Amino acid sequence: MTATDPLLRALAHPVRLRIVSLVWNAPLSAAELARELGISHALASQHLRRLDAVGLVELAEVRANRGGRERRYRAVHGSPLSDQRDEGALLIAEALAHNLRDRAGRRAPGAAGVTSDAELWVAPEVWDTFRVRLAALFDELHDAARAPHSPGTVGIGATVMAFPLTEPDAGPGPAQPDHKHEPAREHDHDEHQHQHAPAPEAAPATGHHPEAPRSEPER
Repeated sequence: MTATDPLLRALAHPVRLRIVSLVWNAPLSAAELARELGISHALASQHLRRLDAVGLVELAEVRANRGGRERRYRAVHGSPLSDQRDEGALLIAEALAHNLRDRAGRRAPGAAGVTSDAELWVAPEVWDTFRVRLAALFDELHDAARAPHSPGTVGIGATVMAFPLTEPDAGPGPAQPDHKHEPAREHDHDEHQHQHAPAPEAAPATGHHPEAPRSEPER
């Protein structure tokens, strides 16, 4: 999928990613989305039309409202965030990063969360198992979603992008020192002590879709 693909261009926008998440289980109108997102009614309608045109949302109901008719949309489940590769993945990453910065600034003071960062090497079967479990957890969270600000709910922000890394070209390894003729010396004890950084403060993740579309396991 290229950057000119209409579906990718619709997905690679932070506001439209939020819209797909907000209407995941609860249909909303352009007016309701405008209030939630802090944008104009016209802009919310424009984003909805764009998402509808590429099949990411669909009309759920039309209801009377103050003498007029209000069209409410819901997300089409199974949005292809995890299907993006190459240039598409980079565009999605930019939109996710934008939403993550915004949500981090709206984090509830003192609220518990989870913050993690990883660049590590594991066996392929470990990665496959983790990937499927992670996608299932996000499916579970999305399935539990209700309309924004519903009584008895708490707003959650979650953004996750996990994927295998390419291996750099293998080059010659670093030269190994010759210890045969090296004079003996005392080693500073502190040189061999492992310094343990304090555990990172817990923080929210983030989301089509916490606020991002449903995760689909990559294959």
